[in-house]
Amino acid sequence: MSDRPSRDRNSKPQRNNRNDRSQSGGRPGRDGRQDDRRHSQRAGAERSSNLRSAPQRSGFREERLNKRMTEPDLPGDIDIADLDPMVLQDLRMLSKDNADAVAQHMIMAATLMDEDPQLALRHARAAKDRAGRVGVARETNGIAAYRAGEWKEALAELRAARRMSGGPGLMAVMADCERGLGRPQKAVELGRSAEAAELDEEGKIELAIVVAGARLDLQQPESAVVTLQRMNPSLDSTGILAARLAYAYADALLAAGRTDEAAEYFAHVVAIDEDELFDATERLQELS
Repeated sequence: MSDRPSRDRNSKPQRNNRNDRSQSGGRPGRDGRQDDRRHSQRAGAERSSNLRSAPQRSGFREERLNKRMTEPDLPGDIDIADLDPMVLQDLRMLSKDNADAVAQHMIMAATLMDEDPQLALRHARAAKDRAGRVGVARETNGIAAYRAGEWKEALAELRAARRMSGGPGLMAVMADCERGLGRPQKAVELGRSAEAAELDEEGKIELAIVVAGARLDLQQPESAVVTLQRMNPSLDSTGILAARLAYAYADALLAAGRTDEAAEYFAHVVAIDEDELFDATERLQELS
């Protein structure tokens, strides 16, 4: 669909290191957490050597063991060097064997998202279960859940990743999850948030496309047009992102009854869509 965020830049798990991280530059899931852990260990030692430093719910160990026993199989030829080096750096907080397993599950999740989103989600969940305090593992789980249509899980995981990593995160995907949950107004509100202003140009365009789709969900086509106009769609633009913007703009124009303008932008998509990723040709034929 034209108003779904692109996943081109998420084909391999990457730790976002531009404007979707907090300005403090802290590692995901580490700021403050190490101090809390040391404090709990000291307190436990002072009270009694028989007390655990971090209480666990009943059945926690059994549940974790069962999850690992039901993890999807990993091929023997996975090279974890395929991961972004910064992701591998974040995984160093884990034991080596666990970090390697997490990395392999993350690679499989990314590899399978298009051809088998359900299996990709199983791999992503396995990575999250092994590395729940690593932001990029939660983000990978969120993206895989989104691709599998598990909107609630995706939103929860992406929110967790954003809390750990700081910054706006994958706001377009989060907004689209709100739409998937039948809450288009929430998607619109995300587009107005302070975090949205922190996005780079690509992130802003992706979010605007989703917000415009939410406006159409709300039967507000003129507002959808205005939302996309702010991104400066042009009949002279080129590239996949420009094609996505032009297609969404044409869709909004058509919904607003501006058929001639919509036809112009559908024709522009046809002209610049070298890989035929869009159905703009069919849409244009419907208008003729």
